Amino acid sequence: MRLLHTMLRVGNLQRSIDFYTQVLGMQLLRTSENPEYKYSLAFVGYEGNPAQAEIELTYNWGTDSYELGTAYGHIALGVPDAYAACEKIKAAGGNVTREAGPVKGGTTVIAFVTDPDGYKIELIQRADDHQTGQGLR
Repeated sequence: MRLLHTMLRVGNLQRSIDFYTQVLGMQLLRTSENPEYKYSLAFVGYEGNPAQAEIELTYNWGTDSYELGTAYGHIALGVPDAYAACEKIKAAGGNVTREAGPVKGGTTVIAFVTDPDGYKIELIQRADDHQTGQGLR
């Protein structure tokens, strides 16, 4: 078994695609429309399956926001330099909600950003995480 994707419901599909591709450097992997059931999908990621898991952005037509609930935590992305990634995200118009620095009680450098729908994304600094393409280098 392996992780295939994580699905997030979004209030504006294009706004979310722009965030994940332009701010976080992912690629738009594929899209689909389902007029009969009134929803649209977009899959984004640094690479598609089977190389890496993807994020499925689901837009239910006519729904522009969701309550995030208290069970959801965050998506984690490995980056070689969390400080540089935060600067790149801010320069691209992204929202850094916790600047890069050591995790409380530890030495691992982390940061948090929030996507346009309020979902949290953790950046974890790991020297061995070098994405292909235009990832968060």
